[in-house]
Amino acid sequence: MSSSSTQVPLWQGFRLYITQDAYTFEPVDAAASKPEILVIDRADGDVHLEGSVPQGATSGKAMDVHGIIGLIKLHLHTFLVVITSRKEIKVPGLGAPVFLATDFRLLPVPKDAKPSLLSHPVEKMLLNLLKSHLFSAPLYFSYGVDLGSSFQRQGSSQYQTSAPLWKRTDERFFWNRYLQNRFIDMTESGGPDLSRFILPILFGFFETKVATINSRSFVYGVIARRSRHRAGTRYFSRGIDNKGNVSNFNETEQFIIADFPSGAVQGAEAIRGQIKMSYVQTRGSVPVYWAEVNNLRYKPDLLIMDREEGAESTALHFQQQVQLYGENHLVNLVNQKGYEKPVKDAYERAVDQMNNPKVHYTYYDFHHECKGMRFDRVMGLIQRLEEKGLKRDDYFFFDETQSGKVLSTQGAVVRTNCMDCLDRTNVVQSTLAKWVLERQLAAVGILAKGETLENQPKFWFTFRNVWADHADVISKAYSGTGALKTDFTRTGKRSTEGAIQDGVNSMTRYFRNNFFDGPRQDAYDLFTGAWTPRKGVQGDKRAFFIRLLPYIWLLSATIVFVGILFPSLFSHWGTSHTTIVATFTTIAAVSFYAITQRGLQYVAWPSLNRPEDVMYYEGPGYSSGRHGRAGTSNNKYAKNSTAAGYTTARDPNKAVSSRGVKGRRGGDYDEAEDEK
Repeated sequence: MSSSSTQVPLWQGFRLYITQDAYTFEPVDAAASKPEILVIDRADGDVHLEGSVPQGATSGKAMDVHGIIGLIKLHLHTFLVVITSRKEIKVPGLGAPVFLATDFRLLPVPKDAKPSLLSHPVEKMLLNLLKSHLFSAPLYFSYGVDLGSSFQRQGSSQYQTSAPLWKRTDERFFWNRYLQNRFIDMTESGGPDLSRFILPILFGFFETKVATINSRSFVYGVIARRSRHRAGTRYFSRGIDNKGNVSNFNETEQFIIADFPSGAVQGAEAIRGQIKMSYVQTRGSVPVYWAEVNNLRYKPDLLIMDREEGAESTALHFQQQVQLYGENHLVNLVNQKGYEKPVKDAYERAVDQMNNPKVHYTYYDFHHECKGMRFDRVMGLIQRLEEKGLKRDDYFFFDETQSGKVLSTQGAVVRTNCMDCLDRTNVVQSTLAKWVLERQLAAVGILAKGETLENQPKFWFTFRNVWADHADVISKAYSGTGALKTDFTRTGKRSTEGAIQDGVNSMTRYFRNNFFDGPRQDAYDLFTGAWTPRKGVQGDKRAFFIRLLPYIWLLSATIVFVGILFPSLFSHWGTSHTTIVATFTTIAAVSFYAITQRGLQYVAWPSLNRPEDVMYYEGPGYSSGRHGRAGTSNNKYAKNSTAAGYTTARDPNKAVSSRGVKGRRGGDYDEAEDEK
């Protein structure tokens, strides 16, 4: 990842003029080259370029803008999304700064967009979803560095440095690709070339530290790139789709930027970047059709869907992964007993059926092998991977002093997963990162022969905390909380405070995943284009009594609680205190039972792409149970069957939709259709 000269450099910020007739973007660095003024006509939505700022454009409001995220159509209006504040991250030797977007403005394009129209309930809901996503997602960008492409990809012969940044970057990690469709379509269809206005945004993690070991200063960094395909939250996005995309896919790249001993000088400002080395790992959901159906129970119903296209989807996923990364070493960390076992079995069947010689599968019973927080035992897994061909010196190495020569490339990747691809996965990835980093630092003389990171306490602390930060960011994007066990990652010790925090995070995950993640999933679908306005929004269709039940339970439980603590308050009710408490205890118990029996109806499901094909799946496969379905009339489990096991018969009249647009966990999203 380095800055490179290009024929189409990005504009590095704008002065935005806002009038009733148009939005006019004047590049702040226009004086250095031929000016391009971008004008968005608010009357008809036309987008065009001018050679100078149109007359009258400066008569309205003006603001500084650091980048255009794009245009998005909501229920009634199209909105322009821009970056109005940023935090600079200077990285010595990288070639250009990186920025974290910290503030945004959403501007209605139509000139007749009145406040009354903007308060339309659906429009208001979509606006709030868009805002919540922008202000909660860690969004990074750079005008001179391709954040979406690994060092190795940028160093390959196929990488076209003369192409615009939006064409060079990896489309999987071009987070605002959907919002930039209008500009890209115009550029590719022979209209005005808007390439200098198209700013790719990265959703993920970016952290660097300047470190010194044995009097050699270097930059140590970790970047995580979250895929925009099949993006979503923990229980609303699982498994694979028919394009081979998996949920929670992240590419993590560890890198160092340094100089050779002859040119090395201590201090951040002295690092020139003669050496660039990196190591890439990936994580992603188990690539089969599976889901966990929330129903208010702590453990949702596990569902393995035996779909006709399952084998083809898995094979396609790994064809893509092999093409992108070379040989794939799969590390599966799900439990081999109990609740998780069917996921392990389904994964192994899919891999066996695929029979791809470039894919090497390794199962590791993490909880059994690392019992008692013995995470050091993960080295046993690495030894097993070595036996299957994984090499410690398989990493990218670029030497700028030899006319930009690539000395070595990474020919294989380790793809790690657990159920969520979070906590267990983090431990394995950080262990692999340490294993390779020690070899890299030794190769350039920063570490002495036989020396380990533990021999360098200051850097060892930095390494652990960067990886713990990385774990937290990926976890928050998917589960809504930070990762578990990060106290051990940060300090090397398990603490009482850390155990308590893990308990808090676990309970927070439960409440968020059941009662708050629907809107988060909606925000992902809205921003990535998995939902478009023509699909409409589903309202709350539950019966009035069903919606009333939680309030009945809350009221009766409150009366019982108050009655026990303050019995004198009920002395004027005209009946005994015991009778009152007993009556409302019964009401609370009955209403609570009714709620749990209908748990599926009380989960905060996404309202844009409601996953009913998963919620009511009736095809072949495995189910751990059908809980919380009482009162649901549109499926054969309406009587709350709790039967678990495999089913094999397929009713052609009840087959799950192959379109699956409602299923962010088991369905497929036809992106090409939705981007028309």
